[in-house]
Amino acid sequence: MAARTAGGNSAFHNFHNDYAHIADPNERRRLALAEIDKAPLGWYHVRAVVVAGVGFFTDAYDIFAIGLVTSMLGVVYWGDAAGKQKGKIPTTADTAIKTATSGGTVIGQVGFGILADIVGRKKMYGLELILIIFATLAQALTSDSPSMSIVGLIIFWRVLMGVGIGGDYPLSSIITSEFATTKWRGAMMGSVFAMQGIGQFAAAIIALIVTAGFKGSLSGAADVAHCTGSCAAAVDKMWRVVIGFGAVPGCVALYYRLTIPETPRYTFDVARDVVKAGSDIKAYLSDQPQGLPDEVDRITTMRRESSALEIPKAGFRDFIEHYKQWKHAKVLIGTAGSWFFLDVAFYGLSLNNTVFLQAIGYSTGKTVYESFYNTSVGNLIIVLAGAIPGYWVTVATVDTLGRKPIQLMGFIILTIMFCIMGFAFHKIGENGLLACYVIAQFFFNFGPNATTFIVPGECFPTRYRSSSHGFSAGAGKIGSIIAQVVIGPLRTRGAPPGSTDSPWLNHVMEIFALFMFCGIFTTLLIPETKRKTLEELAGEVEGTPMYDPRETSAGHERKISDPISHDSIGIAYGDDGKMA
Repeated sequence: MAARTAGGNSAFHNFHNDYAHIADPNERRRLALAEIDKAPLGWYHVRAVVVAGVGFFTDAYDIFAIGLVTSMLGVVYWGDAAGKQKGKIPTTADTAIKTATSGGTVIGQVGFGILADIVGRKKMYGLELILIIFATLAQALTSDSPSMSIVGLIIFWRVLMGVGIGGDYPLSSIITSEFATTKWRGAMMGSVFAMQGIGQFAAAIIALIVTAGFKGSLSGAADVAHCTGSCAAAVDKMWRVVIGFGAVPGCVALYYRLTIPETPRYTFDVARDVVKAGSDIKAYLSDQPQGLPDEVDRITTMRRESSALEIPKAGFRDFIEHYKQWKHAKVLIGTAGSWFFLDVAFYGLSLNNTVFLQAIGYSTGKTVYESFYNTSVGNLIIVLAGAIPGYWVTVATVDTLGRKPIQLMGFIILTIMFCIMGFAFHKIGENGLLACYVIAQFFFNFGPNATTFIVPGECFPTRYRSSSHGFSAGAGKIGSIIAQVVIGPLRTRGAPPGSTDSPWLNHVMEIFALFMFCGIFTTLLIPETKRKTLEELAGEVEGTPMYDPRETSAGHERKISDPISHDSIGIAYGDDGKMA
């Protein structure tokens, strides 16, 4: 009989204990996972989505708020600049601040992804949120000094915050995936990711509220060059409030993240040490540093269950052998490549919303107040008209239409939209440009932006699911860095020195169209994961099209080459040879 484990709360049920009385670990594993897979959609799933989603709301808020904040930083810290640059943040500083988060995110996605496969999801979940909260508050309290520049300080904290944000990508995805019911797994994961749209909306709303709150101070300045005294002081308070608010929702979700149980799939397939895990959690609840279980019982249980489990043990050699097979490698190439091509255009466009809104007339005004107000309203229009509807249409259809058709359709339509915005930039006018932009935002989110998050959390085996998701997400963020550092500056090519004009913006749209076109081909490499169990997708279920004998060969090889006794798999037999 297996030891019972502690842990669990109203958001995350501890399925492991329901089958602890069954001796054979393979049967216990099958029944426990079937319970999760076949569970009807209920409030338990809603609470689980909210816990993961609130953290993702914080991630998105922090990522996209910086696009609204950099113009405020220009007013506060470059108010004494010479000429036309007075009150405006230099392009190099703007780019460095925006890409700092992405740089940290790559580290967090890959690092936390690997660690979650090595030490467990539970031990890592919540640590990334603590890092985000701490770095966010530190940013809001940052100021320059004679020896330190504001750009360097903000970059430091945003890299640190990015590490935490990066960790949330694989952890939120795979924990939701491993606790989800098979029938509505896509909708649950999509709902977590849809909080990105709510985070974008909140960033614009908070910016709008603080702008309205300081209307009196901002209205007296005709432009950013003349925003001094009380106007500059107001803007200094504004950017700190916008950034600092990002820590609030994270604090709400922190308790639930720190108290979730380990996912049953990780406990069965990777940890294989139920006694120690239960003892450690009991010790934690008793305010002790670590559990001290009976070592004889612990080692005996580990030996018995490890020998009987048929799932291969995780390890570097097994990882290489697994991905040496083209049918597995192509899936990783498909998820990572699709995310890379997507994020080049998605972040290249979204992090420069202010610049794009300037081009279509939604970022100008007669006063500093009107300028900030219009920028906030313009971002709200784009988010409400395109992004948020796209996210929730994905949630509503992803388990019926499927992930692959949605992603393929999205890349095709985005290719068309970017071609129109690029090649017909000067012909369709401001209204046509805005319409194309909103349509693009809709099909980003009812398309590859959502599915590139969902699919990597489903299509890999449990022992490498987090690492593979982190690698895929990291490839995406590398794409976003390329968009900001390499492609983004091209928009000002041909502009007079000191000007903020974007004469090459149409050509940038054409480049993005090429990346969307490439995404069509990487999408063809991924499998359709709709209504399939995670074990079926990992190739563990015999008799299914994706079955791979090597995914269950470890147990079979063990039984053939080194027979084990009946007692070693936890089944007791009487003197008559019948199972007791």
